[in-house]
Amino acid sequence: MDAHRFAHGPFTAAVSAQGAELTSFVREHCGELLWQAGPVWPQHAPILFPIVGQLARDTLRTGGGAYPMGRHGFARRRRFAWLEQSPTGCSLELSDDPETRAQYPFAFRLRLAYALGDDGLTVTVEIENPGPRTLPASVGMHPAFRWPLAKGVAQSAHTLTFSTAEPAPIYRLADGLLKSETFASPIVGRTLALDESLFTADAIVMRDVASRAVRYDAPGTPVLDVSWAGFRDLGLWSKAGGDFLCIEPWYGYASPEGFDGPFETKPGLMHIASGASERFTLHITAAPAP
Repeated sequence: MDAHRFAHGPFTAAVSAQGAELTSFVREHCGELLWQAGPVWPQHAPILFPIVGQLARDTLRTGGGAYPMGRHGFARRRRFAWLEQSPTGCSLELSDDPETRAQYPFAFRLRLAYALGDDGLTVTVEIENPGPRTLPASVGMHPAFRWPLAKGVAQSAHTLTFSTAEPAPIYRLADGLLKSETFASPIVGRTLALDESLFTADAIVMRDVASRAVRYDAPGTPVLDVSWAGFRDLGLWSKAGGDFLCIEPWYGYASPEGFDGPFETKPGLMHIASGASERFTLHITAAPAP
């Protein structure tokens, strides 16, 4: 089966085996809230693994070898195996194989579980290290939500309200790599006024973000709440001509400009001991316009 659709209360969702990707999230009286993979950006909510962002020259260096690795890694391009399908959720798994080891010479198991409840959708990500050596990795979520959230509402009427004030400078990208300089945050207190001009310089990268939740809405639109646990960083992104906003909790980020050392020493990685695992969660819920 290529996809699984499930429901609970006012919520319905769908997940594809390709990339274990969430492809739909609907709330009664709100409609479809997820970007529907238009030609400007033909994805919905890809999983980023084993890297977030880009490596120098798209190459992973480890143990004296060089391995080709494209932006955001390979998980989003791989078909996952179904572990479970139920009326209210599903779970899937990707394990290392000859194809992954040609890019990333480490043993791993990557599992995603999706569950709908009374309060919306919970996504649990687990990375397990079944190998004999430490597993260096990053992981990120990349859900794209409709922008605007309702017809007839301007994109510039929307805001993101963070759970905590975010005065720290932000980072930007240059040719896919993290710039060494920082920039003044466009967030005022807890509020980011959204405008497409924010993304003319690519994504907004917030390292060690203070918040663990954000509210996304505008007058007259549904109210979307996104929260996370385990992730340390956050990316915000859109693309010219695309009616979407990506709210992306990450553990890790693109290689800094000038870094081209062994992958194990790349800034931002987690290091999972042999036999150990790491778990992350993303929660998405929505309510009709007040």
